[in-house]
Amino acid sequence: MQGAHRPGRYLPRVRKPDYLRGMDTEAVLNEFRGAGALREGHFILSSGLHSGVFLQKNLVFQYPERTERLCKALAAKITEAVGRVDICVSPAVGGIIPGYETARHLGVPSIYVEREGGEFSLRRAFAIPPGARVAMVEDIVTTGLSSRECVEAIRKAGGNVVVAACIVDRSGGRADPGAPFVALARLDVPAYPADQLPPELAAIPTEDPGSRRLGK
Repeated sequence: MQGAHRPGRYLPRVRKPDYLRGMDTEAVLNEFRGAGALREGHFILSSGLHSGVFLQKNLVFQYPERTERLCKALAAKITEAVGRVDICVSPAVGGIIPGYETARHLGVPSIYVEREGGEFSLRRAFAIPPGARVAMVEDIVTTGLSSRECVEAIRKAGGNVVVAACIVDRSGGRADPGAPFVALARLDVPAYPADQLPPELAAIPTEDPGSRRLGK
């Protein structure tokens, strides 16, 4: 019928916020570049491997606006992948800030595990409700070792880990965190054992900026 009303005919199209459309790898790297956090040299990673590229995430996390953009996008990706979660759990030290900010955008509590006797465990009266749907949130993943240890600690505490999430997976998707894996950005950055360094990397003095060995 001519002139019939069509629902929504005169309503403007609502554009989704950028974080709901997702951030691609280049957008994530731009946050690191903007904070001076994409570094080149010879670095010993938290995994113990050596690399010519280091993502100094704490230079990003010092800026609330950058951290908010990244963690909003990660929270949206978690929700898209697994739906509702009840709590975020992160490994100390590096995962605490992104875990908290991601939990804020998911509207759930945030807690963390710490190393005690070389193993991750809950401390500080933290507890996970039995069967709670847990998002394990990390900062940077290289081999997935810290993530797997965190996932194991969560399961021992009674949580159901429905997703392992991180800001950057620098393994190119090869890391195994021990749970369904979601990454805001994926890179394939070479990393080498100490006895297999290419000559050009071995010639550069090492820096050890990682936090994993601090608790040992």
